[in-house]
Amino acid sequence: MYQATADLRSKAILSWLNEKLRFKIESFEPASNDASFRRYFRVIHAGGRHIVMDAPPNKENTEPFIRIAGLLKQADIHVPDIYRQNLAEGFLLLEDLGSQCFLDRLDEKSADSLYQSAFDSLFKLQTQAGLEQFHLPRYDEALLQRELDIFYQWFLGDLLAVTMPKRVKGFLDAFLIESALSQPQVCVHRDFHSRNLMVLGERSPGVIDFQDAVIGPITYDLVSLLRDCYISWPPQQVEQWMRQYYRRLQAAGLISVDIDRFRRWFDLMGLQRHLKAIGIFARLHLRDQKPGYLADIPRTMNYVTQVCGVYPELADFARFLRERVLPVYQDKL
Repeated sequence: MYQATADLRSKAILSWLNEKLRFKIESFEPASNDASFRRYFRVIHAGGRHIVMDAPPNKENTEPFIRIAGLLKQADIHVPDIYRQNLAEGFLLLEDLGSQCFLDRLDEKSADSLYQSAFDSLFKLQTQAGLEQFHLPRYDEALLQRELDIFYQWFLGDLLAVTMPKRVKGFLDAFLIESALSQPQVCVHRDFHSRNLMVLGERSPGVIDFQDAVIGPITYDLVSLLRDCYISWPPQQVEQWMRQYYRRLQAAGLISVDIDRFRRWFDLMGLQRHLKAIGIFARLHLRDQKPGYLADIPRTMNYVTQVCGVYPELADFARFLRERVLPVYQDKL
């Protein structure tokens, strides 16, 4: 029998499941942590098992999740089926895609097979998603800038009390945004990484946390996957996977640039994403009392410093990191 809970929203979920859906509940437990205000619970009942999304209406909007689930399902991407909706309270009853994500299973033996399945799913996203009918927002200059500002505000300012010189910041912003906007634009998941890809017995991977999808740069999800904030691989292995996917895009006519240009897009897109992620990790610690994400900053910062070492244009930013940021940040973590 499930345990009673003092959490008011959990009680409301149980009331919905018991009274409206007539579930005979055997187990009701947290299913996963999330970096937003959403929560997920696994409910096991006499008729089977499901996931319940708890999205407080004053903080989270379920409409994009429902709409984009339809978009991805049409592209033959395995996203959770939505069985019941309670939009007034912010509850969705979802298909249970299990509890094993890629991060739980990835090792040197399994990586190639798992990433091949992820590449297949990503290719469907980039080639089969009908963008026009779903009116996805665009990853435009304003959004790219807002994401970079997360790094400046929460990591540099609030966590480290460090200010970046305006000249360095201005160049970095323009450099990264220009590279992102110059790429072919496709459907972008925005969090296509090892914690959001579920290992399944059939039609693997299951894809979750897709509600922030946009139309944006073609390398965004690829670099999210291969330079994952939660697991890292040797650079030569990342290069091999990146080249393999590049050839697939080239054969499909989605890109017409050479590998050097594609790699540059990939590197600079990753730099923009990783700066944003570092800012989000700092925000989760400072604002949301989730200090566990601080442990992911060193790996993510390592990607940043590696890319800065490749491009001479980033020499001033690299110097700023080396002299002003790294000594302070290493003391904070």
